[in-house]
Amino acid sequence: MLDRYLRIMHAVASTPWAIMPDKLAVILDLLAYRATGERLTDEEIQARIGADGIKPQAVKVRAAQSVRREGGGGVAVLPVRGVIAHRMEAFDNVSGPGGTSTERFIRGFRDAMADNSVSSIVLDVDSPGGGVPGVDEAATEIRGARGDKPIIAVVNSLAASAAYWIASAADEIVVTPSGEVGSIGVFAAHKEFSRRDETLGVKTTLISAGRFKVEGNPFEPLTEEAREAIQARVDEHYEVFVDAVARGRDVAASAVRGGFGEGRTVGAREAVALGMADRIGTMDEEVAQRIGTPAAAAPGAHRVAHMDAYFKTV
Repeated sequence: MLDRYLRIMHAVASTPWAIMPDKLAVILDLLAYRATGERLTDEEIQARIGADGIKPQAVKVRAAQSVRREGGGGVAVLPVRGVIAHRMEAFDNVSGPGGTSTERFIRGFRDAMADNSVSSIVLDVDSPGGGVPGVDEAATEIRGARGDKPIIAVVNSLAASAAYWIASAADEIVVTPSGEVGSIGVFAAHKEFSRRDETLGVKTTLISAGRFKVEGNPFEPLTEEAREAIQARVDEHYEVFVDAVARGRDVAASAVRGGFGEGRTVGAREAVALGMADRIGTMDEEVAQRIGTPAAAAPGAHRVAHMDAYFKTV
């Protein structure tokens, strides 16, 4: 069990992440805790990670009669919540039963785009970010669909790192008054266990073929050459992130690098002032506007849309 979780910890730590650093630290701590043979309940995991989640299944949203507007189609609300991963089911034992699979999100998004009863799509975003794999594909899918149906990302109430990467691809970004966006950046964390093993009287000898096959392994200190290789990967993913946001927000890449928080999250007003978001508003207001109903007369409209969502097991 210990070796298994040490391998998982190494894989998680060495993967390029577009997530708030404190959230990855919690995930690594949870893995270390699991490595001792202990377990936390799903509720305890979610409490530590501090982000909402939904069951990690593909969301295929159909328009609810109660959110249809006169003579028009429905509003499809697609959640982007919790930790983001390419295949969320492989990450459930780390982050609990909540999170967003980019692979399944894309399928749900395509379903909503193809559904003739859906006239507009709202992304309900509340996420600290996640792993890089699959995120640019999701953003590219959204950006490529612009012009066919209105696509609005509502930050309700956190779009950090990979979550902002995805949200920036929408036609518009709306931030709830207490919301935060940003944390644009990529990082990796190398875990090394040589001193711990030495204390335990354990020595691991790696026998390999291929010059870089065991580069960055957790059983010995990181070499400068390995560090440079990891840095190069981080830099490459960061450039893709910056370029995606620049295309989505229709600004120069330099404006993203130097003016979009520079790795920090910012509040709603500053986000609008910096061009990171278009306006301030709530989910209820946005859905009500899409269905042509006053927000005060349609409390919880977005919750109705979520309840009408059904899940397709893949």
